[in-house]
Amino acid sequence: MKSKKILYINNLRILNPKQMKFSLFLIGFLTISLSFAQQKTIGLDESIRAALNYSNDLKTGKLKVEEAEAAKKEAFASYFPSVNVTGVGMYGFNDLVPPIPGLSDQGIDNLYFAGATASEVLYAGGRVNKYNNLADAQVEANQIRARQTRDSVILQTEKKYWGLVQLQEQKNVLQSNEVYLNQLLKKQQDLLEAGLIAKNDLLKVRVTRSQLKLQKSKLDNRQKIAMLDFALYTGIDYDTAMVAGDKFSEAVPPKMKYASPNISVESNTSYQLLEKSITTSKLQTDVERANLLPSISIGLSGSKLGSFDGSFESSFIPVAFGSISIPISDWWGEGRQKLKQQKIREEIAVNNLNNGKDELRVMIMKSWYDLTDAYKQVEYAWENMQLAKENLKVSEDNYDSGLVDLSNLLDAQRMLQEAETELIAAYANYEKQESIYLYHTNQIEIPE
Repeated sequence: MKSKKILYINNLRILNPKQMKFSLFLIGFLTISLSFAQQKTIGLDESIRAALNYSNDLKTGKLKVEEAEAAKKEAFASYFPSVNVTGVGMYGFNDLVPPIPGLSDQGIDNLYFAGATASEVLYAGGRVNKYNNLADAQVEANQIRARQTRDSVILQTEKKYWGLVQLQEQKNVLQSNEVYLNQLLKKQQDLLEAGLIAKNDLLKVRVTRSQLKLQKSKLDNRQKIAMLDFALYTGIDYDTAMVAGDKFSEAVPPKMKYASPNISVESNTSYQLLEKSITTSKLQTDVERANLLPSISIGLSGSKLGSFDGSFESSFIPVAFGSISIPISDWWGEGRQKLKQQKIREEIAVNNLNNGKDELRVMIMKSWYDLTDAYKQVEYAWENMQLAKENLKVSEDNYDSGLVDLSNLLDAQRMLQEAETELIAAYANYEKQESIYLYHTNQIEIPE
């Protein structure tokens, strides 16, 4: 590639002015192409995969599922007997037990005790089953929350990604308008040298170009901040040369891509969590009710007492036992009030479900109308841009014919620039609204 550039440069000596301009343009184009080749390009699917792998919220969600699984196993352990082993050793510098005439001529200065107890609950008002069912419900609730967090991470990644694309496209608009103003400035310089215009016209173009360069500088800063925010959210290494691989090309009418929105919310994770809260609340009510019932348990224990030096030793004594506990005072006191409070919480959970169901239905329809409206904005912005292009062309012809002054031409250029920027914003809004609609209707897909 270097030898080709040298060949072009050497050949410039024998080229005419038009050929020379073309050669310089070609060299500039090749240089820009090489610089773009060095840029790191990232796509939407790659960004989503990186965000899902990096997200601390998602990792926390998985840990909560594991925590709930551990609590489930803890509750299941209640079905098995409880076993305790106890051992005690003692040594006294003076006799713990002094000599007893007729029984022992020596005192006892050390002793040990060993015992074991195993007990099993036969009946506890159904608390064991209720605790296990409650643990199952908590596991399912945390699994739903984990899915909800995953979808939220995908949604936020898509929003940030399309925001990057929007800034890149806006930058392209400013660059193309800068090329146009540079050409217009060159034309004004030639006319000024020929004495056909006043210097004021040249200054107007320079002022407009300076304003555009200021816009480019601000946009560059916004782009760097957006890229940093994107990198920190997805875990991708921050690189100012990184660019999003997508461009805005067209927007498909929502009615051609999706069926009419279904306001059934059974598959919505937020609704499922509200349902699960009712299940959990009912189980907690059952637990409080079970606390008012008697509990019966049986067990077996054994113990042995002796001294380390063998001065005395007892035999192992097994004992079987049974117990019953009846919380009589809870029937009218603290236990009864706890049960009443839990019943109220259960009713609140039902009310929250009814309210949440209506809110979710409204949210689904709102996201659908926002999406269709975003598509209309794209249509209107496209039509406006075409009109602005035509207006600029007419203004150029009229300016060349002397029918309008330079201010009219610059106004037409500014209107086209604004129209192109509005179209890009409309495209970006359409992509974001589509992601929001898919999120609310539980249709977000995970890239392979």
